[in-house]
Amino acid sequence: MTVTWARTRLSNDVPVTSRIVVHDFSGHPFQVQLARELARRGHVATHFFCPSFQTPKGNVGADDGSGNFDSVAIPLFRPFAKYSGGKRLVQELEYGIRAGRAIAKARPEVVLTANTPLIAAVVLQLILLARRIPIVFWQQDVYSVAMAGHLERRGGLVGKLVGRVLISMEKWLLRSSDQVVVISSDFLDTVEDWGTDLARVSVVENWAPLDELPLRPRPNAWSERHGITDETVLLYAGSLGLKHEPSILLELARAFEGRNDVKIVVVSEGRGATWLEREKRPEDNLTLLPFQDFQDMPDMLATADVLLVLLEPDAGGFSVPSKVLTYHCAGRPILGAMPEENLAARIITRNGSGAVVAPGDGQMFASEAKRLVEDPELRHQMGAASRRYAVETFDLEAIGDKFEPVLRAAMGLGSESRADAV
Repeated sequence: MTVTWARTRLSNDVPVTSRIVVHDFSGHPFQVQLARELARRGHVATHFFCPSFQTPKGNVGADDGSGNFDSVAIPLFRPFAKYSGGKRLVQELEYGIRAGRAIAKARPEVVLTANTPLIAAVVLQLILLARRIPIVFWQQDVYSVAMAGHLERRGGLVGKLVGRVLISMEKWLLRSSDQVVVISSDFLDTVEDWGTDLARVSVVENWAPLDELPLRPRPNAWSERHGITDETVLLYAGSLGLKHEPSILLELARAFEGRNDVKIVVVSEGRGATWLEREKRPEDNLTLLPFQDFQDMPDMLATADVLLVLLEPDAGGFSVPSKVLTYHCAGRPILGAMPEENLAARIITRNGSGAVVAPGDGQMFASEAKRLVEDPELRHQMGAASRRYAVETFDLEAIGDKFEPVLRAAMGLGSESRADAV
């Protein structure tokens, strides 16, 4: 990508037009959209992501016609071994080095980075700090707390010690960044307790790319291709990992046993999907599909009559499932099994866009699902509320206005704070 530069500056000598890297290990839709919005504003924005990580990707195609945007894949030698400790350690080191070198080669004036596994994130951050490149750490989850809890449950004392190391790593990532963006005010107490100056912390809630997720008719090419045009469809789309419990989806399918007019559709890959494939019976009205291309997302979501989301109890304070925001764009009711204090649960409840039950309560989850299946008018009301929230909230220009000052502040901090952090 060749770019012609025309730089202007603010009175404090911070560039208005800047070389910006948006690094999102996962390649999620809204991070790509932010990079495109920054390019639209005249910045040279490059989006980096890992294609080897098994999760739905956003619109990671290259140039959008502006001449200022590019998307760069940083692959691993093999698919990311999410659940294999030894292989994962090696791959995280590999990715951190590869990403650090690739991003440094782009000579950015600031890097906004998100969703990177902790060891890879530390390696990447060390490389950026060594090159004195300003960093904005975009905290999507309080990731180490989730991992520490899981490790302690599985590994006892050793797991507990490893968990403490991971928490120390995330603390360092926050403290060594020039600016921090958290996606929920729920994170602020933890961030402050970990020694991060809240003057460097901004809260910007996540969103979904509304313009890339238009409303589609219920019967469409995707539903016809998969033979699910006539049934009432309850659909789960996204990762099934440590923060989820796939058994509740199997329990839901069996609650509708004998109902040929109802279909549970799970679009996922990885450990949870593999478990469902192994456990499901021929008579279960459960359809399992792999991750779909992003361009099929609007039709896939429109096929659903109810959209499903899961979150485990101990994930309530450190995770906000972005699929809930994507679901809102589809104009469909949302049924969640998740902690009521979670931000995503509060959004659903506050806006009347669905129903939320306690995580792990399969019986209540199935009961609410049956209520929605039997009440088309309620589904219509919740679906309308869902889309209305997305239209009123996911204003990309306003979101860009929130990120630009953070990026400029990071570029204007100077070298002293970064040197102190190391």
